[in-house]
Amino acid sequence: MRAFRLPLIAALFLALAVSGCMHTPVLPTGTVAGGGDLDMLAYNIKPNLAGPVPYTFSTSDGPYRLDAGDKLRIVVFGQEGLTNTYAVDAGGAITMPLIGAVRARGLTPPEVAAVITAKLKKGYLREPYVAVEVETYRPFFILGEVTAPGQYPFVPNMTVESAIAIAGGFTPRAFRTNVTITRTDASGASRVAAPMGTLLRPGDTIQVSERWF
Repeated sequence: MRAFRLPLIAALFLALAVSGCMHTPVLPTGTVAGGGDLDMLAYNIKPNLAGPVPYTFSTSDGPYRLDAGDKLRIVVFGQEGLTNTYAVDAGGAITMPLIGAVRARGLTPPEVAAVITAKLKKGYLREPYVAVEVETYRPFFILGEVTAPGQYPFVPNMTVESAIAIAGGFTPRAFRTNVTITRTDASGASRVAAPMGTLLRPGDTIQVSERWF
């Protein structure tokens, strides 16, 4: 009888162990912070388990380059008639007394100062000293699922999150984890998905999508 009981007891323990394994839930290996899991799958966005990290388009963004809509404060020392605020027009140029049109699109403020200096030296001023700074940046644009889409003034160090706040916040249908940013630089237009902590640049267009679920 003892020899018969041992295999029976072993079989009972094995059955209990198998039964327990079958009812044990399988836990996920990671979790998604923020946003719905279905939205993540729908938009094919990989979760960032280490926390939000500001997105950069490339490592070659470099210094700020001017474009239409920027306003420049230009100071020509000792020349009050030339010192003024100038807007970069749709053609990418500013127009100054004496020297006329000066190309600004794609240049940095110091590069514009160098161009103005070179033009003034050609028969106008012997040793001009020119300083250029951005007085007002060109606006950014925000479209899609925000309360008040449109064009807004750019503020330095602005993030996607603060831009959405300026536009009145998300609508109830908004996808709130990532947006699409369109940015144009010397290499052309780039369109990428970016998280809320992404730093913006003047002229960026933000598209807030509608969530699918």
